[in-house]
Amino acid sequence: MSFQGKIGTALILLAVATSALAQGQLDVRIEPANSALKANVEGYVGTVEAEDVQALYRLSRSVMRQARRAAEALGYYQARIRPEAGTDKNGQPRLVLHITPGEPVRLRNVNVRIEGPASQLKGFRVPTSKHLKPGAQLNHGHYEDTKRLIQNLALRYGFFHGRFIRQRLEIDPAAGSADIELVYDSGPRYRLGEVRFAGDAPFDEELLQRMVPFEPGTPYDSELIADLYQSLLSSGYFEGVRVDAVPLEGGGENIPVEVHLTTRKPRTFGIGLGFSTDVGPRGRFNWTRHWVNPQGHSYGLESELSAPRQNVGLWYDVPLDPPLTDKLRFAGGYQYEEIADTDSLSRLIKLGPEWHHRLDSGWQQVLSLTWRREEYRLGDDSGISNLLMPGISYSYLQSDHNLDPQNGYRIQFDVAVAKEGLVSDADLVHANLLLKGLTTLWERHRLLGRLQLGGTETTDYASIPPSLRYYAGGDQSVRGYDYQSLSPQDSRGDRVGGRYLVAGSVEYQYTFAEKWRLASFVDQGNAFDSLDFPTLKTGVGLGLRWISPVGPLRLDLAHALDGDGGFRLHFSMGPEL
Repeated sequence: MSFQGKIGTALILLAVATSALAQGQLDVRIEPANSALKANVEGYVGTVEAEDVQALYRLSRSVMRQARRAAEALGYYQARIRPEAGTDKNGQPRLVLHITPGEPVRLRNVNVRIEGPASQLKGFRVPTSKHLKPGAQLNHGHYEDTKRLIQNLALRYGFFHGRFIRQRLEIDPAAGSADIELVYDSGPRYRLGEVRFAGDAPFDEELLQRMVPFEPGTPYDSELIADLYQSLLSSGYFEGVRVDAVPLEGGGENIPVEVHLTTRKPRTFGIGLGFSTDVGPRGRFNWTRHWVNPQGHSYGLESELSAPRQNVGLWYDVPLDPPLTDKLRFAGGYQYEEIADTDSLSRLIKLGPEWHHRLDSGWQQVLSLTWRREEYRLGDDSGISNLLMPGISYSYLQSDHNLDPQNGYRIQFDVAVAKEGLVSDADLVHANLLLKGLTTLWERHRLLGRLQLGGTETTDYASIPPSLRYYAGGDQSVRGYDYQSLSPQDSRGDRVGGRYLVAGSVEYQYTFAEKWRLASFVDQGNAFDSLDFPTLKTGVGLGLRWISPVGPLRLDLAHALDGDGGFRLHFSMGPEL
């Protein structure tokens, strides 16, 4: 073949390939406009493949049938469809569907009901929808959704033999009406059997059974299975949990529950570095023995090192019933702290048991008995304080995310007392209240509020050690003022802490990019010795937030609104609730 012949053959092959790759375009035009119908037709018909206009004409009959089915799915049984084949401005084949929907079919009689034991179950209710009521436009998708929701409810609540004994959809296109009848017979409800554990877990059976949130014979609910899985996984003992609860052929109406466990490594430790303008650079270290014996006891160590404060704490936990929320803790620790940029300091040792218990309402309750020995130098005073303080605390957290919630609140309250002569140097009542709230409006706008109150009542305030006195100012208190700079002063001008504390904050945040927010805030508070017209200090400022994988990082520029006020930069991190 000559060179020219080869070129001619190549051009012919290229033309054939280009023609074969051409695809027809589908243009759906609905009069009057109906976006839902347009989207349904386009999605149902899909791509129209044709190399020329004649091929489009040959396909038009099939496309019309598909378009009609898409219209009927939304209740348009009287739709008029006219195809028009041609080319667009680029010469590509195009099929235009002109659709006039007409009046839709509307529901006339709707009868959806549950029969059998499920009809008596409060949680098993016929799905209610405005789309499945007399007068509503027929939509086959809503009809199928209702069937699917009923079947899902049956699976959740253990009605594994349930079935529709009547499922009828009768349509009269000429009359423009349709009747629906759905009758579901639930059959018997299955029950959960005994929970059996398998795997390498070195724990007593009695401890594992205390983690089960239901008794044998409890009516089946898939949420209980999910609770069992979550309970075991959050116990801290296991790195892998698999729960099998499947009805057995010929096994009756009891479902055996098989749990396969993989125990985690018994020891872990962590090291962390951080920085805040309150304490400067700081380091953290923790070491945990997650289980010591078959009864699930655990112990650990936590410490923090920074320029003004160093502490180390030890704890030993004994799980109670239920073991995930209730425990007996024996705790002790040592803390050294330099106070408020002065020569004041404190050396504190504390030791005692704590009983942690979660109430049915969701509140966390802690009863404690703490012995405290504190050696201190505070302005003109110095001494050694010994206190034996029984205490009680309550806390409640409602949050939609652990690290970066959008909505939620936290409430904390604690009070501790001491009686002179009962291993204590003074009569004392020490109480604190913390309230935090967060709400998100229109996705990008966030409002945060915080209120802290504290008070100490005693007949001998001079003997109260620094750790039980109050200071304000800093990253987590009144921004615009240095850490612990707001406090009553002694005759030498040293900050010696106050009997009472009031601190509050209102903050607005605007999300301007993913994981980035701008903030503006007003903080107010002080520590003082008298409740008679206390002078509150105010700080205002602007900030920047970055939502890191470990929680929000906060950078604030704050201004103190008093005579010696200036600008201060604050940096901190951690969850906002």
